[in-house]
Amino acid sequence: MSTSYDTPVVLDRREGPYGEVVLRRHGELLQIIANGCFLMDTSDGRSERLLVDAALDALGDRSRPHILIGGLGVGFSLAHAAADPRPGRITVAEREHAIIDWHLGGPLSGLSAAALADPRTSILETDLVTHVYETSATYDALCLDIDNGPGWTVTDGNESLYSPDGLAACARALTPGGVLAVWSAQPSPEFEETLRNAGFQQVRTDEIPVARGVPDVVHLAVRPG
Repeated sequence: MSTSYDTPVVLDRREGPYGEVVLRRHGELLQIIANGCFLMDTSDGRSERLLVDAALDALGDRSRPHILIGGLGVGFSLAHAAADPRPGRITVAEREHAIIDWHLGGPLSGLSAAALADPRTSILETDLVTHVYETSATYDALCLDIDNGPGWTVTDGNESLYSPDGLAACARALTPGGVLAVWSAQPSPEFEETLRNAGFQQVRTDEIPVARGVPDVVHLAVRPG
């Protein structure tokens, strides 16, 4: 019996500490679903690439910056960062063991194999929010793509990342002059104001046009030097 091209096919389904995570194929696309919420697919990647480009461009001529990408997703941000000669180190924080598995020899490996083999790349299997609050490391850029936006989080615990306390933790995890870049499925003037109130400078929102609906965006902000 053949499967309709338009019917999603579940490739893997896992129950983890944060709930259910699913990888499915829909036609030529691979899709990640978390707790029934669509996260991302392999259809485009423009906004994930802009997330990295905007952060690196905002760092100017800083030599060999260390960037943190959270999370791994379908691998667009990591692959784009590894294809760029500017980063000196690329650390990825991903809390879902299943997603890491899907990249390490699984269905998503075709997108990320070269980036994962890059000696600059390291993967931390950890919750990004916890890592930002607790890490003693500092990064030159935080490229964060773990939710559909500050007002549309995948799990309730992620909400604190976009609060004044969470942004203060982000600032502590950044070097002076470091860049915070946050992907969102829609613009958020309220989040821009929260960034400014948290002491970030050069706050702006870059838009990525989409075929239908409001544009995807990247919120950008700089920790004062």
